[in-house]
Amino acid sequence: MRVVMIGTGYVGLVSGTCFADFGHEVVCVDKNEQKIDQLNQGGIPIYEPGLDLLVAQNVKEGRLRFTTDLASTVADADVVFVAVGTPSRRGDGHADLTYVHAAVDEIADAMTKPTLVVTKSTVPVGTNRGIFNRLKARRPDLEPEVASNPEFLREGSAIEDFKRPDRVVVGAETEMAQKLMERLYRPLNLNRVPLMITGLETAELIKYAANAFLATKITFINEMADLCEKVGANVQEVARGMGSDNRIGPKFLHAGPGYGGSCFPKDTLALVKTGQDAGAPITIVEQVVGVNEARKAAMADKILAAAGGDLQDKKVGILGVTFKPNTDDMRDAPSLAIIPRLQSFGAKISAHDPEGMKEAAHLLDGVTWAETPLDAIKDADVLVLLTEWDTYRALDLHKVASLMRQHVFVDLRNVYKKDEVEEAGFSFSGVGVPGTNIGPA
Repeated sequence: MRVVMIGTGYVGLVSGTCFADFGHEVVCVDKNEQKIDQLNQGGIPIYEPGLDLLVAQNVKEGRLRFTTDLASTVADADVVFVAVGTPSRRGDGHADLTYVHAAVDEIADAMTKPTLVVTKSTVPVGTNRGIFNRLKARRPDLEPEVASNPEFLREGSAIEDFKRPDRVVVGAETEMAQKLMERLYRPLNLNRVPLMITGLETAELIKYAANAFLATKITFINEMADLCEKVGANVQEVARGMGSDNRIGPKFLHAGPGYGGSCFPKDTLALVKTGQDAGAPITIVEQVVGVNEARKAAMADKILAAAGGDLQDKKVGILGVTFKPNTDDMRDAPSLAIIPRLQSFGAKISAHDPEGMKEAAHLLDGVTWAETPLDAIKDADVLVLLTEWDTYRALDLHKVASLMRQHVFVDLRNVYKKDEVEEAGFSFSGVGVPGTNIGPA
């Protein structure tokens, strides 16, 4: 099939490349000439393990190409995907559909025959119905076809998630749309992946409901971690005990500094606004949003408390600034709230991240960016493990201690055990483990 993917951000580039690897003929379109030039020269504008090799292979075999020319590609397409950004709108938290509507209008103008337009971007309930009406009004000479196909990709595991998903959700209400989407995803039939065909609104809501539920799990275990610190329990064991119940499951029960990234923050906000506008408020998710925001400040307070309540002119070495490992994504990363708050306490920040420092440097002022983890740690008074990259999981703690001026270790991801850190001469503060107090004493 001839597939056009509009948008070469995280979702568009990964999805387009994987469709090409399935054997489809894919053209990825973007208005950003610099990004398209980079892709045509073999560069990758995002960090996703294995994506560079998959792009190169499919470009070489002629199934994948990149262009800024939307009109000529849409004219011959069987399916056109919209995979542009839907950031939170300033002021009210609703998803901003500016880029979606602009793409749909360009698609309508470029269509020469009935073409299926599929929304891959995360959009509020009712958007695809609106896209249908928009296409119909703009091109009354052609009968429009629309579908919703939300993505469920985890950054750092996106290729595996696309090729071996738990399910594929398709909102499609005509026979043509359903058949085209079934053809598109036919390669997944070998793995017996469930293809869920639903109405448009249902597909849109599945995406938001799934992300909000996962964000709720994260927030729940973070609040359990706070309780564990007060009563002397261990949140890791609590999470293990909970997760062993098949009705709950172990995933997303890892206590830490709060969720971030490209999906959970904006999707929870958008769902809250949708519920309020519909007269059916999602009060649980409203609380999740508030608790997650407060948690970031609480983690900075935890670091201050671990340092004895004084960070004035003290050096804090930060390991990891991206919202999770195996990505360079800084969107709503906890570091963006924690580091400025530490600086407001008078701390001098030195930080390292395997992939995120280039982007983070544009977002965080007054930070010294270190070439290696040990450079970030050298002469520090406090060491903070903020993102659990593999490269930080086996530090030589005695060597680390020898490089530091004072020996305070705050592990916000519970990578290390309290006894092994203390044996190396550190005072230790984890999240939800015995002997840890949250915030200033």
